[in-house]
Amino acid sequence: MRHEKQLAILDELLDKLESGTTCDTGTQLLNPAAAYIDRTLAEREWQVLFREHPQLIGLSGDLPLPGSFVAVEDFGLPLLATRDREGVFHAFLNACRHRGTQLTHEPRGEAQRFTCPFHGWTYDVNGRLVGITESNHFGAPPAGCSSLIELPAVERHGMLWVHPQPGATLDVDALLGDFAEELAGYNFGELVFRGGRHLENRMNWKLANDSFGETYHFSRLHSDTVNNIFHGDLIACESAGRNHRMVFPNRSLAKLRKKPRDAWRLAEACSVLYYFFPNIQFVVTGRHSTMFRIYPEGNDPSRSRTRMSHYFSAEALEHLARGDKTVIDETNVYNPDARDGNAVVAPEASIEIVDSTVENEDYRIAESTQRALESGLVDHLVFGRNEGPLHHFHQHLREVLQLPPLSSPQG
Repeated sequence: MRHEKQLAILDELLDKLESGTTCDTGTQLLNPAAAYIDRTLAEREWQVLFREHPQLIGLSGDLPLPGSFVAVEDFGLPLLATRDREGVFHAFLNACRHRGTQLTHEPRGEAQRFTCPFHGWTYDVNGRLVGITESNHFGAPPAGCSSLIELPAVERHGMLWVHPQPGATLDVDALLGDFAEELAGYNFGELVFRGGRHLENRMNWKLANDSFGETYHFSRLHSDTVNNIFHGDLIACESAGRNHRMVFPNRSLAKLRKKPRDAWRLAEACSVLYYFFPNIQFVVTGRHSTMFRIYPEGNDPSRSRTRMSHYFSAEALEHLARGDKTVIDETNVYNPDARDGNAVVAPEASIEIVDSTVENEDYRIAESTQRALESGLVDHLVFGRNEGPLHHFHQHLREVLQLPPLSSPQG
């Protein structure tokens, strides 16, 4: 992000902090309960948003070396992503061309060959068929079966994008819109994958996304945890097409006033959350970034799953390895008195903080909301004037799904 843009965001947040205000959409919106419980709508979402729309499956750090691979099965097909010997990213249907058997069930690893466990047909990282067991008995493979089914795949700005439909157009710059240049400046391709977690919950996938759409809840739900680090209900928002960015400051924000403006850096005082349509929440900080890939459980409106992937800057890991920084562990990370300008949260502790907060606080509340919606007694949820990212998220979903926009209770 350009320094001029960082200064503009920091000025906005400092002004809001001093005036006791936050982003204001000027209106409330009503979201009908059916958005979270209607099975016909869930079926439509599954097809339009996940089977027919480009998907962000991770960062370049998920495929750090030639021969690296990841296997995912989150949006209706088994996917095998590889990095070939020249460093090029590929995506294939994870299915042998003989009888359709998945080549690997390992979520990630390194391999130069993938051998089908059923009959031993073998493929290289470029998807080419390089070996048929007893080919003299089987015969030559039929035309069109000499390689895996390849899917459109683009690595851009350190992000790995795949389209679920072979032959489809995958224009990442068009998907990112005005954020493309900004994202290019983050050097996401240099982040190191350090671990991940898979959550399955009894709640609609949009309720999971709603957890990331405002900080209004920090002072109550996260009173003993996140609220000790960040200001609640204080955000700066901007949209780029169907995507948006939400910046929320930590409690050291006001200290910037003591520094010259040319020394102000967004990463020192804030976390940045990018939402990428339709289902990605990506929290970016100077040292630890977390990507949340949130999916429905097929066409079941009451179930969802979240893939959490954690990435760290190489610089932070090097500092910790050298032991030249104060390391905070999970026992005191929420204590502001334990933190200073030279402190670095150990990766394992930082991961545990994020995972436990989302699972035990945010998602626990969301599951209770799902039960209330299914009671049949709740007509709608209300999105406040200070919950702009929720407005943006749901209005664009409805537009793509050809549903009428959400209405205001004020008419």
